Amino acid sequence: MFTTLKRDIQAALDRDPAARSALEVLVCYPGLHVLYFHRLAHWFWNRNLKTLGRAISHVGRFLTGIEIHPGARLGQGLFIDHGTGVVIGETSEVGEDVTIYQGVTLGGTSLEKKKRHPTIGKGVVIGAGATILGPIRVGDNSRIGSGSVVVKEVPPNSLVVGVPGQVIYRDGKRVPPSTDLEMTDMPDPAGKAIRCVLERLQELEKEVETLKKELADSHAPYAPPSRYHSPRND
Repeated sequence: MFTTLKRDIQAALDRDPAARSALEVLVCYPGLHVLYFHRLAHWFWNRNLKTLGRAISHVGRFLTGIEIHPGARLGQGLFIDHGTGVVIGETSEVGEDVTIYQGVTLGGTSLEKKKRHPTIGKGVVIGAGATILGPIRVGDNSRIGSGSVVVKEVPPNSLVVGVPGQVIYRDGKRVPPSTDLEMTDMPDPAGKAIRCVLERLQELEKEVETLKKELADSHAPYAPPSRYHSPRND
């Protein structure tokens, strides 16, 4: 137990530059506290005391703002930084030395009682607000960008960004655009809609100006021809 605690504290010290001492991590880091709530809940869950496991998990969620189902399997060296809003589903599996930032969801996509949550490999970093859905695997040492939504397998040593998540780097090399979309090439439906509205607005403004001019011409006062004007010269 003390060896595991030491490793958990060291993970925070290694990966959070704001951590100043082991005592600070032990007292002030909810990401550390929730791990021990989870380990206790997981112990009861595996011994078929599932309601008690859920109750302990619920207390941990109330105190830390981090929800980890007691059925989830977490590796050693997991560091949950800040942690508020993190949700880890029942059949999730998280490898060793993983880093998870606030707002991350490891969610399911099925109502069937089977493996329906992600498997996260060793050394993975999951950015704030990222969502990983379904029984997919994120390969070892991959990085998931903040706000990304991942719904398909991620190879090891990859960088994933976007909605839906796309691999843009693999093994330190940029993935060709023909294989995966780059973030700059991804469609922006909101931006496209705004551009269409602006273009239509410009057209309407031109039509209004034309109508104003025609209306002004139709109401122009009648000007009689000059007495020096000769119709024969027309």
